[in-house]
Amino acid sequence: MSQLAGLPFFKMNGIGNEIIVLDLRGTGAVVSPADARAINADPALAFDQLMILSQPRSAETDAFMTILNNDGSESGACGNGTRCVAWVLMRNGARESLILETSAGKLVCERVGERRFRIDMGAPKLGWRDIPLQHDVADTSTVTIAGIEQLSRGAELGPFCAVNMGNPHAVFFVSDAARIDLSRIGPGLETHSVFPERANISLAQIGAAQDGRDTILLRVWERGAGITRACGSAACAALVAASLTGRTGRAANVDLPGGRLVIEWRLSDDHVLMTGDVELEFEGRLDPKLFS
Repeated sequence: MSQLAGLPFFKMNGIGNEIIVLDLRGTGAVVSPADARAINADPALAFDQLMILSQPRSAETDAFMTILNNDGSESGACGNGTRCVAWVLMRNGARESLILETSAGKLVCERVGERRFRIDMGAPKLGWRDIPLQHDVADTSTVTIAGIEQLSRGAELGPFCAVNMGNPHAVFFVSDAARIDLSRIGPGLETHSVFPERANISLAQIGAAQDGRDTILLRVWERGAGITRACGSAACAALVAASLTGRTGRAANVDLPGGRLVIEWRLSDDHVLMTGDVELEFEGRLDPKLFS
């Protein structure tokens, strides 16, 4: 029987990014890839990311956070899931900020509304080794894949901008993101040999400015999860990529199928800030039958 049987969970979403939060602090329980797949197999609990909280490893942090995709693979970052975690840990209203630690670094979370949070996602990594890419690339803002014509299956895809926001991202700028069949091209691009750790694939379309900020329309194929209604780290990567290539300034509204995130690439310390809402769908305890 799994150690997780009977433990509490929160089923949430961050602008449509389906999230389950497990607070395992003080339990000694661990989650295996098979456990994650078993939970996801229940249609009511299907998720994009599973956010697992364990005992803090650093004195100034509130928890160590591990992120698993629905195929059981590990993710280095999930901004929408991190906002959900922030709500779980601050839901009694006693606090306005906290610090979480992940394998990719520490994340500062701030409450800016009842169910609205701002996450400091840290500085983007832009060197080819840090992303990582398979080989040396002089300019990671304009990377060309060999055989892109076959991989794109008729879609007009040019060079991509590579960014690491806790996990690797490839951002393709297109004129009409809705017309491209992301479900057909996503798997081949995610697993292309240029990405030794696979990559999140984004189609970004620059829209009209709103509220004094540029707008980016974004669709995402998430490594280990497939097409998702939202991806916070991809939204951060898209803003960085758009700013680097002169398509936007350092702040933008990023509109995903699930809703809007506000992204700012702060000049003072190079950190990327992500602001958005979360929703609690329901909570309960994990049925032992899930792990039979």
